[in-house]
Amino acid sequence: MLTGKHLIAGNWVAGETTFKSEPAHGDVHEFSVGTPAHVDAAVKAAEEAFWSFGYSSRAERAALLNAIADEIEARGEEITAIGTSESGLPEARLQGERGRTTGQLRLFASHIEKGDYLDRRHDEALPDRAPLPRPDLRMIQRPIGPVAVFGASNFPLAFSTAGGDTAAALAAGCPVVVKGHSAHPGTGEIVAQAVDAALKKLGMHPGIFSLIQGGKRDVGQSLVQHPLIKAVGFTGSLAGGRALFDLCAQRPEPIPFFGELGSVNPMFLLPEAVKARGEAIAKGWAGSLTMGAGQFCTNPGIAVIIDSPEADAFVEASTAALSPVGAQTMLTDGIAQAYRAGRDRVAGVTGIQELLTSTCDLRNATPYLFATTGKEWLDNEILGEEVFGPLGLIVRVSGFDEMMQVAKSLHGQLTCTLHLDAGDTENGRALMPVLERKAGRLLANGFPTGVEVANSMVHGGPYPASTNFGATSVGTLSIRRFLRPVCYQNMPAELLPDDFN
Repeated sequence: MLTGKHLIAGNWVAGETTFKSEPAHGDVHEFSVGTPAHVDAAVKAAEEAFWSFGYSSRAERAALLNAIADEIEARGEEITAIGTSESGLPEARLQGERGRTTGQLRLFASHIEKGDYLDRRHDEALPDRAPLPRPDLRMIQRPIGPVAVFGASNFPLAFSTAGGDTAAALAAGCPVVVKGHSAHPGTGEIVAQAVDAALKKLGMHPGIFSLIQGGKRDVGQSLVQHPLIKAVGFTGSLAGGRALFDLCAQRPEPIPFFGELGSVNPMFLLPEAVKARGEAIAKGWAGSLTMGAGQFCTNPGIAVIIDSPEADAFVEASTAALSPVGAQTMLTDGIAQAYRAGRDRVAGVTGIQELLTSTCDLRNATPYLFATTGKEWLDNEILGEEVFGPLGLIVRVSGFDEMMQVAKSLHGQLTCTLHLDAGDTENGRALMPVLERKAGRLLANGFPTGVEVANSMVHGGPYPASTNFGATSVGTLSIRRFLRPVCYQNMPAELLPDDFN
């Protein structure tokens, strides 16, 4: 049952003011508005909790992660009901996302129990080495302290309250303060209830987790600038993320801001693949482009193709595949408005050809398809900016040389995709060094929507895809964001962390 309150260190706390949810359908609920005072209380409790949680055993933290997963599953029906109401996402999507959320919690539990992430190193002492002896040196990864996490609009579960950032931070031994997203406050509260229940069941410090709802910019600002916060995880817009990133850098003690911000996820269609299966690629692209109303960070918004009769056929097939797709409900009214503004921005660029347009209003989105030339792309940087929604742009280049120019012009991306057949290998090999510099994940003959939660996954990339090109927000490698290496020189064994054993 919803309380409409914040969870601060095991206590459900009301605010002096409230805001109303804006569901796609169903009941409207009131929630307390967060304040800097709530932030301060939550962060101070997190710091207190760190003195025990940061030095807990891997088994204890694994037990917590598994317990949170259990409690989320126990509330599955309630989460799906409120999640579909708030977001407009279908039940199947919410059920799948819940499975992903609990799955990544359990994956991190298994990961830390193995201990490989600790990167333990030992250089034994060489007392007789000339000209100078070597001391005994041991190195291990240690948790950094309290972490702030901002919930994402487009994933009410997997990238929000107990999503990947929270799971990775808790696995590392870092208490978490979550700034809930106003697009799905009810979903966030139910998941917070699950975390609270898990902590109480295991008798762990309540300051390990807090959730603060609503609030104006002062809440986010006070959270990232609180002197006890040691890192921030964020998934959201470029503008919002960059503002928080700058605040983190301006602190007396600058801290890392791990923001996943924006990407157009270009696909490069090479000639032999287009000849052999251009229509199939077009149909697959349409499905990926419109999945979830295009509200995925990995939505493939750009298709780059060499001008040819086969390119004409690809354009026709893409238009035909997108035409029957009806209006879909977007996550919020604001996202829907931003989508239409992005459409207008693209349509206003010189040299843009409108292939598929329609009318959508309110909270609805319909697909749009545009085409342009390689020259116009290179002359208009605005075309490389993300439009969050089911909008596709076909860039027809004059030849492979111009395709390379387009690739080199890209800003940082989460993904880049090659569609190629055996006869395209040489061109694919030429593109690979360029695309490696541009993206965190490279695909061949597929579509980037759908990010596997696995040890090898990288969900990040050069700016503006993310603010830290060396990190990922998905997969077990993401735990590295909330750890730092510590070296112990000539330290007695009885004083070393238990994780060395």
